[in-house]
Amino acid sequence: MTSPILSVQDLKVDFDTPDGAVHAVKGISFQVSAGECVGIVGESGSGKSQTVLAALGLLADNGTATGSVMFNGTEMLTADARTLRDIRGDAMSMIFQNPLTSLTPHMTVGAQMREVLKLHKGLKGEAANKVCVDWLEHVRIPEARRRMDQFPHELSGGMRQRVMVAIAMLCGPQLLLADEPTTALDVTVQAQVLDLMDELKRETGTGIALITHDMGVVARMCDRVVVMRRGEIVETGSIDDIFYNPQHEYTKMLLDAVPRIDQPNRPGRPTLGPPPSTEVEPILRAEELKVHFPINIGGGLFGKTKPLKAVDGVSFDLKPGETLGVVGESGCGKSTLARAVLKLVPQTAGTIAWMGRDISGADRKTMNSLRDDLQIVFQDPMASLDPRMTIGTSIGEPLTVHSPDLDKAARERRVQEIMPRVGLDPALINRYPHELSGGQNQRVGIARAMILDPKLVICDEAVSALDVSVQAQVVDLLIELQKEFGLAMIFISHDLSVVREISHRVMVLYLGKVVELAGRDEIYEDAQHPYTKALISAVPNPDPKMERARARVKLQGDLPSPLDSRAPLRFLKSEIIDDPDAQQYAPKLIEIAPGHLVAEHDPFEGSGGLRA
Repeated sequence: MTSPILSVQDLKVDFDTPDGAVHAVKGISFQVSAGECVGIVGESGSGKSQTVLAALGLLADNGTATGSVMFNGTEMLTADARTLRDIRGDAMSMIFQNPLTSLTPHMTVGAQMREVLKLHKGLKGEAANKVCVDWLEHVRIPEARRRMDQFPHELSGGMRQRVMVAIAMLCGPQLLLADEPTTALDVTVQAQVLDLMDELKRETGTGIALITHDMGVVARMCDRVVVMRRGEIVETGSIDDIFYNPQHEYTKMLLDAVPRIDQPNRPGRPTLGPPPSTEVEPILRAEELKVHFPINIGGGLFGKTKPLKAVDGVSFDLKPGETLGVVGESGCGKSTLARAVLKLVPQTAGTIAWMGRDISGADRKTMNSLRDDLQIVFQDPMASLDPRMTIGTSIGEPLTVHSPDLDKAARERRVQEIMPRVGLDPALINRYPHELSGGQNQRVGIARAMILDPKLVICDEAVSALDVSVQAQVVDLLIELQKEFGLAMIFISHDLSVVREISHRVMVLYLGKVVELAGRDEIYEDAQHPYTKALISAVPNPDPKMERARARVKLQGDLPSPLDSRAPLRFLKSEIIDDPDAQQYAPKLIEIAPGHLVAEHDPFEGSGGLRA
């Protein structure tokens, strides 16, 4: 290995708070060499992010850093503002974890990208635009040139993360600091972003410090690993040493908590209950469900509108005590489908039947009377919990609406009863959301959904932002609650490893359409549709040797626009009418085995848009 481009020696980071000094980083040392990827892993609060923010000179005003951070001979902790400006974004760049707070809301995507190129490379005008569009296409953003004129709030979370990656890569940095760069990304986009970073490392000698809680990503990307806990390094070593011969109990715990796509039932963990009998009547049934949104594509007063077919003819059923996993990339219609089932967005066509009763045209009053049976756990608990309400009040709020006969004392008793069942200490009842960790807040969301003893719970990316150990606890909790309450669940996630652990059946969506639906073992061990194969192939496995050896099935070409009527026929190009406004053929679902449905597609080696 060459001499290090980044050398961290005895780094300490302290924060002055009203509650006293917080020692976030407690004297750590490590190095990153050119052409090397060092993984920094650990749970939330271990000091990972503050370590790299200190290296960039981006600590909050109440933070101080001591020790040494040397980057190519420059001491970053004592460098002046001009030196830091010249280095940041050019020789050293960072992919931040939360793109919405890292991108400037009042500047378009293109303006923010051109600003970097003008400052560091002197590029302007069309030359700068070309570089920007190339990088947006590299990270699989469809209609990249049109996206240049959009603002961050007009993009999905996954799209904003891709923009962040593109901005960080623009100048070909010598050192890339990546703070959870793939947490909000689909597995296929994650695989492509990791390939881009790996290519940058190999071809230009870029050093990478990769912060992540995904041990599968570490196995795929890293040469060495630094394991942090509570501001200290507890173990460091080569990738093989850490994965195959871990020494510290904390490292072993992290590895044991990682979901594995090849091991759905792991020793010592709760196992999924048996699937319901075929004779049991479904509690929920959707037939040819469609949700279309009119999109103005011409601009101005007389602009032309086209339908964005978010959900386009989806049919499924769900039985009591069964979990249906719903997977697919951002924009495939997973969340819209969930909201349509709960009547939170209006459907365009199709029917939804709840316990044999058609609720497709149900009015608000009727739906309000059913809400105690139909609950949802949202992706971001901090955004869905009222910051002004204690968690006890938040958990008990559904009772004030659906059980008005209960007095305050009775409601509090119910809250006290449900909290231990979701792993919350009842002593936290008067705390506020900002005083709890992400995992605890997610449990508050689950408790809030469960307090009414619902018959159906929809989990919309309910574990995507959690540490692996907390994620494992929440998944175990949901499995136990399902056994206890006989719940029907729809589990939406882009993490296919977690979906395999928790689901009886899996439904794969692509641009609003079902392309495959089967039992979890059939989907993962005998996938038939090329899109399903690509999704499963893109999932990183926490096994470095397996990751280095396996060949992946890759999606080829750019992600098509969902507004293009030809897009759903990406895997059945033989049926395409080459007119974006024409009525296209709708691929049919074919039952190839009992309960295993697959959408029509061209032969794998043909024009399905895939290559091995």
